[in-house]
Amino acid sequence: MDCIELVELVTAYLDGSLDAQTRERFDLHLLECDGCENYLQQFRVTVRTLGSLEPRDVAPEFRARLLRAFEDWR
Repeated sequence: MDCIELVELVTAYLDGSLDAQTRERFDLHLLECDGCENYLQQFRVTVRTLGSLEPRDVAPEFRARLLRAFEDWR
């Protein structure tokens, strides 16, 4: 697995939805790549921080900008 593939799979990894073979490849890459290990840790912190927000914590203008930014994302 290369770094680009890891980045594409990080949410599935954290959700526990990777198949066993892909998860093993993911874990092996993390053992060899400090940059991806750091990326994963930063992603975990971001998810934990954003997961603790309540809707009232986000300004309406910012919420609208976020929704517009992700309108066409799939």
